Amino acid sequence: MANTLTHLAIIMDGNGRWATNQGKKRVEGHKRGAKVVDEITQWCVKEEISTLTLYAFSTENWKRPKYEVEFLMKMLKDYLESELEKYQRHNIRFFAIGDMSAFSTPLKERILYTQEATRHNTGLNQVLALNYGARNELSRAVMQIAKELEGKKAQEIEEMISSHLDTSRFGDVDLLIRTGGESRVSNFLLWQISYAELAFTPTLWPDFTPKELEDMIKEYKNRNRRFGGV
Repeated sequence: MANTLTHLAIIMDGNGRWATNQGKKRVEGHKRGAKVVDEITQWCVKEEISTLTLYAFSTENWKRPKYEVEFLMKMLKDYLESELEKYQRHNIRFFAIGDMSAFSTPLKERILYTQEATRHNTGLNQVLALNYGARNELSRAVMQIAKELEGKKAQEIEEMISSHLDTSRFGDVDLLIRTGGESRVSNFLLWQISYAELAFTPTLWPDFTPKELEDMIKEYKNRNRRFGGV
């Protein structure tokens, strides 16, 4: 029996290298990458996948050149503004996870507005991980539940941590894909991918296509997922 796929997560890697390989500025790779986000999201809508979580900006990405970070912040705001009509048309509910406190007020307001405007949609959950790092997420969750831990059993604590994570409403990841040729998870959803299937591709994110995604999902569905059993 084929594995079901409820929660798909993708580390979108390779925008900068794609641009450099073509003799372009790194920001051109991010522009093309945003178009691929739209293409992959639409494919997931068509395939009735419940949740698509995309690693868009990590807590470590602030180390990039200032002009690139500023470009990414503006592009994110513009993306959310331009995509709202598509979210509504395709019944997509938008979520952001991560630490939003570092963002500008206009960007935070746009994120909150988009979440509120789509909260009644019942189709695909598109989740953008923004200023996200798994260690940061776990630290924030532990701080929230520290006062509730006394007298709790290990299993109860595990359930409490899960319920306080940014992704608590979406459940664990079934399949994690990373583009760009690297074979690491880069501080992304460390708790949620404990039993996820992993897939890596050398394809840089701007060249990633729905067809390649479809092929990777077909391969995933035929894997033997034992979850620690026999």
